[in-house]
Amino acid sequence: MTCAIGWMAGARGLENRWHETAGKLAASRPQQANPKMSWIELAAYLGTGAIAGLMAGLLGVGGGVIVVPALVWLFTKAGFAPEWIFHLAVGTSLTILIGTGSASAYSHHRRGAVRWDLVRILVPGLVIGAWLGSAAAGLLDETWLRRIFGLFLLYVGANMLWKPTQGTAGELPGAMAMRLAGTGIGTISALLGIGGGVMTVPFLSRSGLDMRHAVASSAACGPPIALAGVLGFVLVGWGNQALPPGSTGFVYWPAVAGVLLASAPAAPIGARLAHSLPLPMLKRIFAVLLLAVALKLLLR
Repeated sequence: MTCAIGWMAGARGLENRWHETAGKLAASRPQQANPKMSWIELAAYLGTGAIAGLMAGLLGVGGGVIVVPALVWLFTKAGFAPEWIFHLAVGTSLTILIGTGSASAYSHHRRGAVRWDLVRILVPGLVIGAWLGSAAAGLLDETWLRRIFGLFLLYVGANMLWKPTQGTAGELPGAMAMRLAGTGIGTISALLGIGGGVMTVPFLSRSGLDMRHAVASSAACGPPIALAGVLGFVLVGWGNQALPPGSTGFVYWPAVAGVLLASAPAAPIGARLAHSLPLPMLKRIFAVLLLAVALKLLLR
């Protein structure tokens, strides 16, 4: 009888310890979002894509400038791991840019405006730079990545408000200098989740290209940057258990699908509105909003 009572007490103690251990293990696991995308989440991604597409067509603003801050906010509201939210937003933005950038590049190509001879020179540097940028992003924590993106938004917003006078057009540099410039552009673009147009267009226009060919050639440089950057962000984030279901490395596919679905039809609408709306006023308002977002990111 005594042995039975002792055995039952020991079994009860083991059961209690098992429950305590299981509770600690469950608490130590990273909290993940619900793998099923709600209608509210889908509507938010569609809205982000529609706004990004409209602004791209209306003001010529790259999608990453809008998509990255929007995704950071949406991922935060969804309860994703805060230390990886910015990395996930940047990698997802680059994936979206593969689709939007390819459509833009094809549109410019059909009009014969892309200088493919220059794009072929720039691409090796752009790809190497994008790999470097994604690797650097993996080494930076969320705070530094947020600050760097905030400084970038400050630059874009200030440039839209007080656009500097264009300098005298020079001559195209040699192939090696162009590849080095491409490496720098690719590094910054992948680090920030953008297509690089804010840097590539001024570089090409100051090197002697007319604005039409500079914009078109810059559009053709976007997809190689985005593709190389995405591969880097997938590898850097591979196996990270804190990322939500539906992710491959630092790419969250439900957001990619939702944003792309709405941004593609919205861009032509924005381009048509550009001929009927007061663009200077809209540009100033949008620049002020960018500066506000930049300050929020920097001071958070």
